Amino acid sequence: MDFSTEIKYLKGVGPARAEAFSKLGVDTVGALLRFYPRAYEDWSNIIPIRQAPPGTECCIRGVVSYAPTKVRIPGGKFLSKTCITDGKGILNLVFFNNKYIGNMLKEGEEYLFFGKITVDKHGIRQMVSPLISKGEDKDRIRPIYPQTAGLSSKLTEKCTMQVLKNCKEIPEFMPPEILAENDLCSLDFAIRNIHFPESFEALDKAKKRLIFDELFILQLGLLSIKNRTDEEKTDMVLKKDCTEEFYARLPFSPTGAQKRAIFEAFSDMSSGEPMNRLLQGDVGSGKTLVAAALIYNTAKNGMQSAFMAPTEVLAEQHFRTLSKIFDGTDIKTVLLTGSSTEKEKREIKKAIRDGSADLVIGTHAIIQNDVEFLRLGLAVTDEQHRFGVAQRAALSKKGQNPNILVMSATPIPRTLGLIIYGDLSVSVLDELPPGRQKTETYCVSQALHERIYNFIKKHLDKGYQAYIVCPLVEEGDSDLIPAQEYCKFLQNTAFRGYRLGLLHGQMKSKEKDNIMRDFESGKIQLLVSTVVIEVGVDVPNAVIMVIENAERFGLSQLHQLRGRVGRGNALSTCILVSDAQNDEAKRRFDIMCKTTDGFLIADEDLKMRGPGDFFGSKQHGLPSLRIADILTDTKILEEAQKSAQKIIATDGKLQLPEHKNIKRRIDKMFGNGYVKA
Repeated sequence: MDFSTEIKYLKGVGPARAEAFSKLGVDTVGALLRFYPRAYEDWSNIIPIRQAPPGTECCIRGVVSYAPTKVRIPGGKFLSKTCITDGKGILNLVFFNNKYIGNMLKEGEEYLFFGKITVDKHGIRQMVSPLISKGEDKDRIRPIYPQTAGLSSKLTEKCTMQVLKNCKEIPEFMPPEILAENDLCSLDFAIRNIHFPESFEALDKAKKRLIFDELFILQLGLLSIKNRTDEEKTDMVLKKDCTEEFYARLPFSPTGAQKRAIFEAFSDMSSGEPMNRLLQGDVGSGKTLVAAALIYNTAKNGMQSAFMAPTEVLAEQHFRTLSKIFDGTDIKTVLLTGSSTEKEKREIKKAIRDGSADLVIGTHAIIQNDVEFLRLGLAVTDEQHRFGVAQRAALSKKGQNPNILVMSATPIPRTLGLIIYGDLSVSVLDELPPGRQKTETYCVSQALHERIYNFIKKHLDKGYQAYIVCPLVEEGDSDLIPAQEYCKFLQNTAFRGYRLGLLHGQMKSKEKDNIMRDFESGKIQLLVSTVVIEVGVDVPNAVIMVIENAERFGLSQLHQLRGRVGRGNALSTCILVSDAQNDEAKRRFDIMCKTTDGFLIADEDLKMRGPGDFFGSKQHGLPSLRIADILTDTKILEEAQKSAQKIIATDGKLQLPEHKNIKRRIDKMFGNGYVKA
């Protein structure tokens, strides 16, 4: 069978059902085989009625004692009752509003019933609305698939069975030595047993193989990008080291971590191969200074730098910071954002084109088609997780293999870092600059609001500023007050006479930027916000962060929010407000109050909440995974990485005939343009 055959041509599907399949991402026969079950029902283990444990799902074989009887119940509906026996025990069956049950169950005939065993008020075992099979599900483990309107799990099962019956053998793509080294079953065995397991042992083998495949292809794709980048040459080489000259201009001495990161990056940029480096550091660790040292070196070597930030306010802040650092030098810095006037844009673009602009700071406006650099030597992106891989690539295409520095204040656990940033070298800033104070963190109950408000007012009266962050209100959250209402309430009660501002996700970008500018300038004393300030501007004057209903936030998110304060020399405070008493919330708050180490917090968050917050194609621009789980499949991930590294070591460009099908799978997983042919 041809795996590229459109699903609509499969017997029993047709155009309407094909459209339903398409909603689930299944357009071809091959995609159907990769559409894995979400759960399984064990119809293979038949349990005697008397031994069936109440409260659990199980499979019972029994003979129908009498035809189902129908009884009307309030509301115009009805229920049907019958009972079955296996010769030793009796099990009552109850069906609600099932008009076909009389035709489905015949007196004296044997069936299989799958469902949860309960006990009625007379102490007799019963099943309510069980699944029924006359024979097709006998003695097997049955798959349960994701469903959508017009497409049941049963139909998907039927279509998948049809494909596998007509398929002689699913061709293998993995080299035999990798299968042997990692104790993996064949692909044919894995695909057949992930859908229709011979046993739970066979299902485990199938899962292991398919999880390995995903992680192996993902790792191999990232390694091949890194390998290709490592082999590329660039003319954007730093021949003159002006780092000490840069340090001499500073009114303070950089931390050891900053000097180490600058040295690592300079080594890359002077090697003749383009740098692809991630600079990872907690909020306030001094990433901008590292970027400034590299920009300084780039300018002194006759090349331009581009610095891309995710918002206009952040771009403006970087412009002010870097302009101050380069004040008194001959480095010309320009700012290009969507808000620049047409005349400004024309002049700035001309300066970029003719090379008179040494540093361009801006938003995605930098990657527009009409922005041309004369000699782009360094491209910096701030808060990389807010940009997709495509935007990073678009920025790098503005020059001939420029050096790339990616900066992130979002701590990523080591395991996920290998996945998310597998194509980048990594520098970590694990020291805070002198003068930065740790933010004191407390967890208090809702009953202490009056004291919290007084604490805030005491600081506002001294000229400081504060944040109050509210969780997003979703349907059914009757116990939460939306940020808009809360801000109005505070303005009319505890904070009457103070200057309050409101920031939330429904606002237009321009509105948000204006509010942040007013807060940054001090026009707003107290900012009430949703999580949109998680990645925001540097306001050293803001010293208090109050997080309402803190149990609604993940650990890493709480840490990112806390990072908005403690950016100046004054002692700062973060107050977590919550009445939550569950163990998970208590553990989360305990960690927040004990440590400000973002990497430790990220590891704990990963353990508690899983990889969802850190990993996802939408957030990081990487392929999504169908069956692998980065958190629970760590051991397989490590095995897959080792095998991928061996392949790259022997065939870096995957050009050997035996790697042809692997290369095809990488291209398919990553999509066009991510992995070049």
